[in-house]
Amino acid sequence: MSDVDPALADLCTTADAIAAGRLTSVQAVEACLVRIEAWQPRTNAFLRLGREKALDQARAMDREIAAGRRRGPLHGVPMAHKDMYYRKGEISTGGSAIRRDWVAPVTATALQKLDAAGVVELGFLNMAEFAAGPTGHNVHYGPCRNPWDPTRVTGGSSSGSGAAVAARMIHGALGSDTGGSIRLPASACGVVGMKATYGRVSRAGAVARSWSLDHVGPLTRTVRDNARMLGVLAGPDPDDSTTSERPVPDYEALLAGGVAGLAIGLALPEALVPLDPQVGAAVQAAADMLGRLGARVVPARLPDFTALYRAAEVIVKCEAAAMHRPWMEADAPYANQVRSRAEAGYFIPATHYIDALRLRAHFTREFLDTAMAGVDAVLLPAIPFPIPTIAETDVEASGGPATLKMVASFTGLTRPFNTLGLPALSVPCGFDTNGAPIGLQLVGRPFDEALLYRVGHAYQGATDHHRRVPT
Repeated sequence: MSDVDPALADLCTTADAIAAGRLTSVQAVEACLVRIEAWQPRTNAFLRLGREKALDQARAMDREIAAGRRRGPLHGVPMAHKDMYYRKGEISTGGSAIRRDWVAPVTATALQKLDAAGVVELGFLNMAEFAAGPTGHNVHYGPCRNPWDPTRVTGGSSSGSGAAVAARMIHGALGSDTGGSIRLPASACGVVGMKATYGRVSRAGAVARSWSLDHVGPLTRTVRDNARMLGVLAGPDPDDSTTSERPVPDYEALLAGGVAGLAIGLALPEALVPLDPQVGAAVQAAADMLGRLGARVVPARLPDFTALYRAAEVIVKCEAAAMHRPWMEADAPYANQVRSRAEAGYFIPATHYIDALRLRAHFTREFLDTAMAGVDAVLLPAIPFPIPTIAETDVEASGGPATLKMVASFTGLTRPFNTLGLPALSVPCGFDTNGAPIGLQLVGRPFDEALLYRVGHAYQGATDHHRRVPT
């Protein structure tokens, strides 16, 4: 790889080159640091950069390779993560001024698994305050900016993760997803993001937004990268009682099946949210490509999500209110929209919260019996409109009805799958007339991540949207 900028190579290529001795971890880290120096002022993706610590880790990884020891499939690969994952003895802000100097007492399970696989940690990334925002705004640390156009949002709340992966500052990142917060920045920044089945990945040691809806997952440049990273992250954890004991398949090994013989349900759901023609055309073109690759594409019948949206609002507001109550009673310095959304939970009766939790199983059965009937996966957009600007979506500066409506619409096609707990994968499928990415979304049955990866990988093998690099 000596004739190629190592920062531009994808995660799997980098990991395999380090394992084969064609690249050192130090070289990979140094290449990423050069990218960070150029791109951080443009994107504001990093909150903390651990330059010397990362280089020390990389040197240790190189010594281990030289001694014939490879920790795992991510050995020596530089990554950084949303600043809500605890690293024992280090600051973890959750994107908030409240925790600007808070030191974590434990290390998150997800980070422990990445450590065991050999990841080199470059630092921690910008995010919406306490993961409460779909755009990438943050009044405490400044908004994260889209690498394709710094006037536009990155999507949130895993804003820094999407921007840093897209700008090739890192090879992969952890995000979290309560209503779309992995898939939205993946779509807006032109990368791949997986919200796996609820319980597939441990959330222990990560700041909670809503315990019943939160998911942990990876953002990467390619579907193969994502499959490798999820293979490391997935699995049971005694520190998270919601995790599943179900065996974890080799996602990467299952990529090669192609889509011939699969049935894909296409949904362009104008009835749910207004769908911009550019977005609809890009997703339709993706469906046409899957058809040419051998899949059978049929219309999907989405159920009415009105009651599901209401249940999701009840759950997230009640659980956020419970988590934030001590800080709110102490009048801690929240952004106005973060405080107001959590405070609303205090006025919801407990019976409404219990009903919302109880109805989740009904909603899931309904979706599987309608949209998933006779198909292997459902294909729909991730974000229903072209990526707006930071100014257009700044609810703190201009919280008028039009701004609030636009911001609320971000999660119109992602939030249902948090409530349902189903796996959902975002894959880039084009660019709008402003040059900003468009993302599709693939949804599957519980624990069917391997099939979604298989479809996404086949699509990426026939297209080049994911290969384009912001300049």
